Amino acid sequence: MRDVLELGDLHAEVTRKSIKHVHLSVLPPAGRVRVAAPTGMPLDTIRLFVVSKLGWIRTQQRKLRAQERETPREYLTKESHYVWGKRYLLDKQFVDGPPIITLLPRSLRLQVRPGTDGLRCETILDAWYREQIHDAVPGLLEKWEGRLQVRAEKIFVQRMKTKWGSCTPARGYIRLNTDLAKKPIECLEYILVHELVHLLEPTHSKRFIGLLEQCLPHWKHLRAKLNALPVRHEDWDY
Repeated sequence: MRDVLELGDLHAEVTRKSIKHVHLSVLPPAGRVRVAAPTGMPLDTIRLFVVSKLGWIRTQQRKLRAQERETPREYLTKESHYVWGKRYLLDKQFVDGPPIITLLPRSLRLQVRPGTDGLRCETILDAWYREQIHDAVPGLLEKWEGRLQVRAEKIFVQRMKTKWGSCTPARGYIRLNTDLAKKPIECLEYILVHELVHLLEPTHSKRFIGLLEQCLPHWKHLRAKLNALPVRHEDWDY
């Protein structure tokens, strides 16, 4: 069941779900507002909640609209690509064999079959970025699961348009955005810790913030650093 709240020039899409609390999201690129609310909650109650958050919504929308975006990638030699926050120049080579990606001191070598188009190159690189995160996560989990006394049942790494990460506390599942492999490693650590804390506190309550500040006092600096970095160019389709 879906409703749309009209609040002046603000339009908020409301989806009803089997949840206990209201979840408010401001989505890129332009700041579309989405509300997930408990199935039986009256629309007027949801409206009052959204009205109470108008200041926060406007702030998030301004941040999203101001955030720098990467230019569309064409996967050509000498094009800039990023790995763990460092810039590399793409070295595209054609070989008669399976695709191979090699990270060199200043370049990212991509070896593909002749005739491989940009879309296929993007798919190959995305898979490689996923591998980088899968390789980095075990060490971070070993560090933080013990400190927080939690355990993630499963880590998924996938391309995500609207979030850097998410958590399903009831099942212990954590999802991480593939593009985190392009950002400094401390940004991946911040997102992973954020989602692990959700295993202790599902909502962004005062308790959640307190737990996050206790284990990662500089989390606001890391969040600002991540949000200031360019994000992937997308042909957004909503």
